[in-house]
Amino acid sequence: MSSPQVNKSRRTLLITLAVFILPVVLAKLALEQHWFNYGVTNHGQLSEQELTLTDLGVDQAVLKEQWLILYRLPKNCQQLCEKTLLSLNNTYTLLGKELPRVTPVALYEQTLTEKQLTNLRHAKWQQISLPEQANEHIATNQLVIVDPLGNVVMSYQGPKEKAGLVSFDKAILADMKKLLKYSRIG
Repeated sequence: MSSPQVNKSRRTLLITLAVFILPVVLAKLALEQHWFNYGVTNHGQLSEQELTLTDLGVDQAVLKEQWLILYRLPKNCQQLCEKTLLSLNNTYTLLGKELPRVTPVALYEQTLTEKQLTNLRHAKWQQISLPEQANEHIATNQLVIVDPLGNVVMSYQGPKEKAGLVSFDKAILADMKKLLKYSRIG
């Protein structure tokens, strides 16, 4: 073989190797350097530990094996708390045809005002006095989603101010729709 043919063969070999090796090297770098979003589609925090309604001290028989939206009310449900409840009720209503599969539950520590109780009853929320075990696992102003088998699936920290209500509701609605769509239970 002549020198120009050898050079051409080497160049072809190098190009062929580069075509196969370069994507692998770039993919490894992208993973190690976190160059992209990992494709997480949920908005809430997935439950990392096994937590059930029994662990929370909530009687599952009363709640009829449905998907639950458990919201722990602050001790004093003031204006932001009331707006959050109203907003969560609107989110619950937006579930549309999936509405019968979901039950909203308000966990409260102290006595609610008559107006607050009326609003909750009108909005079809079940009210449960906060069990002691739930106090250890669910923070104030936190919302958790529970599957029909009684397992806590996701949690969301409630908004600290009125401006965060819209994104809070959108996150819950998107995750609930996805859970209900792919669920074969409840």
